[in-house]
Amino acid sequence: MDLNLLRILDVLLQENSVTRAADRLGTSPAAVSRSLARLRRAVGDPLLVRAGQGMVPTPRAVELRDEVGALLRGCDDVLRPGPGFDAVRLQRTFTVQAADLLLVGLAGSLSERIHAEAPQVDVVFLPEAMEGGPGLRQGWVDVELGVLGHLDPEIRTRELTRMPLVGIARSGHPLFDGRIDARRFAAADHIGISRLGKRHGPIDSALAELGLRRRTAVVVPSHTSAMMLARDTDLVALSLADWLPDTLPAMGLRTFPIPLDLAPLDLGMAWHPRNSTDPAHRWFREHLAAAVLAPTGPRTAAARTADV
Repeated sequence: MDLNLLRILDVLLQENSVTRAADRLGTSPAAVSRSLARLRRAVGDPLLVRAGQGMVPTPRAVELRDEVGALLRGCDDVLRPGPGFDAVRLQRTFTVQAADLLLVGLAGSLSERIHAEAPQVDVVFLPEAMEGGPGLRQGWVDVELGVLGHLDPEIRTRELTRMPLVGIARSGHPLFDGRIDARRFAAADHIGISRLGKRHGPIDSALAELGLRRRTAVVVPSHTSAMMLARDTDLVALSLADWLPDTLPAMGLRTFPIPLDLAPLDLGMAWHPRNSTDPAHRWFREHLAAAVLAPTGPRTAAARTADV
């Protein structure tokens, strides 16, 4: 059934006239007559019959009048824009896929921002276990935050910032006794960070171009464990420039520029287009971006870095 026929039927049953119905619908009487013929065949009833100079509804048409009107009002309600967004009344849980390095500096700030406007909204952070999977498409993840890649073609993205890598080591590490060049950097024992246990990454490729190699003495799956290990040993780890400026010194760690030509990491967020125009989802994305980029807090972060 062509739903446009229901609108024509609704007007016909209100006007009991093909001519007046055509005027209301902005079409010709002939077009309305053709539609009435289709409606009669579909319903199996004449619906409107001649009575002198006018037309009157059949009993079946009278039965349909209220039903058709209610059905069309329901359709209009479905297609009408949703009610205005009210963060205070919002009750929802948003799920963000990100790495632990991001969580250390972002979760608290984001929570404060969210709860200041929407006290009943919760945020769940998931690890990168679903990276490259169907999390966004299936709705398991609302937003993926980090260095984006292996996304489904329909996924929407937003670039946030670029962030260079830096080295970190305990404050009393021998590296800080002199200038840290590529040779001294390569000579130190390193901590690799990889969820998959990889030992080779962009650092190794850059060193190889200089004829150097480093020893990756330990590989850990998270940035947090790498920081704690670097704090307690002479192993060197990697982090992000200007990220956790208060936390690292409090842990007894110092940062230093990596003496290699490395591309910075591009941080962005990704979400499924089903959520693009959802007011609540858009509101959450804006707060998430602001928490990453806020000038009063850490300027930037990367949720999923390449294996280093």
